[in-house]
Amino acid sequence: MSYKTVLVHVDKDKHAGERIKLAAQIAINEDAHLIGAAPSGVSRFIYQSRFIYEGGGMATHLDSHLEELRKQAKDALAGFENTVQRLGVSSFEARQLDDEAGGGISLQARYSDLVVIGQTDPDEPSSTTLPDFPEFVVMNSGRPVLIVPYVGNYNANARRVLIAWDASTSATRAVTSAIPILKRADNVDVVVFNADDRGDAHGEQPGADIGLYLARHGVKVNVVRQRTDIDVGNALLSIATDLGSDMLVMGGYGHSRFREILLGGVTRTVLQSMTVPILMSH
Repeated sequence: MSYKTVLVHVDKDKHAGERIKLAAQIAINEDAHLIGAAPSGVSRFIYQSRFIYEGGGMATHLDSHLEELRKQAKDALAGFENTVQRLGVSSFEARQLDDEAGGGISLQARYSDLVVIGQTDPDEPSSTTLPDFPEFVVMNSGRPVLIVPYVGNYNANARRVLIAWDASTSATRAVTSAIPILKRADNVDVVVFNADDRGDAHGEQPGADIGLYLARHGVKVNVVRQRTDIDVGNALLSIATDLGSDMLVMGGYGHSRFREILLGGVTRTVLQSMTVPILMSH
């Protein structure tokens, strides 16, 4: 298993450089093709429909606004190219998208093995992405998504990875998708919370089966079973701190109702309070 195409969201956000560097490191590790995608922030359906009133200069005003958004995307891609060339990525391309960020990145993700995006910074709202951008991409891309916190500096070569394992299909997809990263880690901890609450999903020894599965892939794995009376999201963040984890792998839970994303409690807590990169799959 390996990543052959890595997609990274590119914009003018001050945090973009960190996720570009992380995506570049993964591309170098995996000898993968790296795509930097910069959406304009305006839905492609506006470009396609062109339902514009010609009177009162409205068409001219909209065209001017769209052109400015395209220029910002182009400038962001120029920065992306400079960064990945400096870091030594051998195969890459810059792709400008006439679309809003959630829909555009989710569509491009379907032709990639891994998507790298950033956590929403509530103190620095973006002009081209909606606040629910990470959740939307996780729920709609059909691909594993690596979400990078807006605070801190991170390395793609995670030394100690924590897996949140509940034997669900979403967690299974996340673990399988993370194998290239897990194989490079010095240690992988698999945490199982409140195993008795999942009936027979875990088998006789909770965590043993997934531990054996990973060991066969050459992953150095340790299973941790815990009972917690607090919500699992905060318990997960707490144990990540206690273990010194520098990356988290977990399933993403929720569903979409029109544009609204209805997240599970654990997913919502972790996305809001994350302190390390999270590889998430729905």
